[in-house]
Amino acid sequence: MFSFKTLMVSLAFGFTLVGCSSAASKDNSIEEVIIYSNADEEAVEVIQEVLDQAGYEGQYIFQSFGTGELGGRLLAEGKNTEADLVTMSSFYLESAQAKHSMFKELAFKVNPQVTVPNYYAPILSFTGAMILNTKEMAVQNLPRPTSARDLANPVYKNKIAMVDPNGSSTGWLFVQNITSAYGENDEGQKIMNSIRKNAGPNLELSGSGPLKKVMAGEVPIGFGMRHQAVVNKDEGLPIDYIDPSEGNYTLSESVAVIDKGNKTNQNAMEIAEIITKNARPQLLEIYPNVVYDGETVAPENQVKNVKTYAEPLTAELLDKHRAFFHGQKI
Repeated sequence: MFSFKTLMVSLAFGFTLVGCSSAASKDNSIEEVIIYSNADEEAVEVIQEVLDQAGYEGQYIFQSFGTGELGGRLLAEGKNTEADLVTMSSFYLESAQAKHSMFKELAFKVNPQVTVPNYYAPILSFTGAMILNTKEMAVQNLPRPTSARDLANPVYKNKIAMVDPNGSSTGWLFVQNITSAYGENDEGQKIMNSIRKNAGPNLELSGSGPLKKVMAGEVPIGFGMRHQAVVNKDEGLPIDYIDPSEGNYTLSESVAVIDKGNKTNQNAMEIAEIITKNARPQLLEIYPNVVYDGETVAPENQVKNVKTYAEPLTAELLDKHRAFFHGQKI
């Protein structure tokens, strides 16, 4: 795990935080709420903390999964899933809803900056960047890349660490850079193949894997989560980050309630509201991407060239881009 220094965050939410009294007044016969989540450990800790503070300690069961595993489960099981509530990558929620119509309309209002469907509420957002070990870059006399495409240069052979999108959606952020700017055929595929080969043995299944290797000096360059690099640079480590000239794409994670008809857990919607509203300030400190109006983050966390992918993000598009990353045809 990485230590995260508190970021300067100013919040001016247009909604009221959910308090403890409503849950605390419930009797002991409450039906436990089963929560499935793909959230990182830091986010899980925040979610559990706010639920316990709201009086739900011991009244929920939290189960963590990898993004691909949980996404596959939702797509396969639909409403028959054991979970009452999920926090999950928004694109997977949209694919699962399109296939199964499995989520309830939210009973509370949220107004994120980007319009979202009425059955989920965003709780965090993150973006990627190229991460450098400045000491190793100088020792090895390597040029600083400015674009995602630059990582295809043979000078970086075995000197970069990448995230395999089969293991983490962080890797998908990089694939979006390549496919959007250079296409999915010929030029784009050639660039992607060269970058994958340059990574060699340094293809990581974890989104934080490249940063770990860069910090350890095992490779001088990696692609990973931008906010982690910002914090480590701010702490005085020999770490720097570069936003690709192609732009920064983002992914969000959201909360949704499973619609099981008259078997729907009646406490799931209140828990979803607590997670959305009470956890958001702390989650913004960890993942400093603005989602709601009134949020601000420190200058170093302000991404100047945020891009939105031309196609809707879906589980099907992710599968297509996973194949592209590995040079496969689908």
